[in-house]
Amino acid sequence: MKILIVDDYEGMRKLIRTMLRQAGFQDIDQAEDGETALQLIRTRYYDLVLSDWNMEPMSGLDLLRAAQSALPSLPFIMVTGTPDAAEAAQSHGADACIQKPLNGTMLKNTIRTVFERRHMRSAC
Repeated sequence: MKILIVDDYEGMRKLIRTMLRQAGFQDIDQAEDGETALQLIRTRYYDLVLSDWNMEPMSGLDLLRAAQSALPSLPFIMVTGTPDAAEAAQSHGADACIQKPLNGTMLKNTIRTVFERRHMRSAC
């Protein structure tokens, strides 16, 4: 599975990458902002995007909208700091939201749930 991590803080990208590797995911790219992520999404194949909500100049919500326009079927998990942001992200099409502080188990379980839901939808 090829995963793209998008966060403007290098420390958070490293933390998420470490958690993903511990969960068995190895094919991981990173982007430090939404514009870079969008360029990657348009030129490479990804199975999943994990994006921070609060980024500048393109927010995670803006990235979600742009990614949906480019690839409507791309699974997208938003990492947020508040319940309101999580609710907004899901109302705009995020497959799931993870509230900070996150941990490896939470991350792995959320990814599994997203793909189980998508598999169930495609089987119907």
